[in-house]
Amino acid sequence: MAKGQNIVHQYFKKQFADGLKVFVKVNPIQFSGTEITIEPTGARQLRELTFDESIFENLEHDGFEICNPLEFNLYLSGLA
Repeated sequence: MAKGQNIVHQYFKKQFADGLKVFVKVNPIQFSGTEITIEPTGARQLRELTFDESIFENLEHDGFEICNPLEFNLYLSGLA
């Protein structure tokens, strides 16, 4: 198996007071990932991102919490 197939992604979320939700999936080896932004109206935005080595400290500083991969993927697929 290739090294790229054995990556355990890390997932984070934050909900803002105005109802905005942000979910982030981080590849901890390549420092890349996906961000899902869900507006209070239900509109979704999906972005592919590249991070630096301080991404985990930045997420913690910004108030993101660890979340379940299932929760992230339900929002990604539009089922939640």
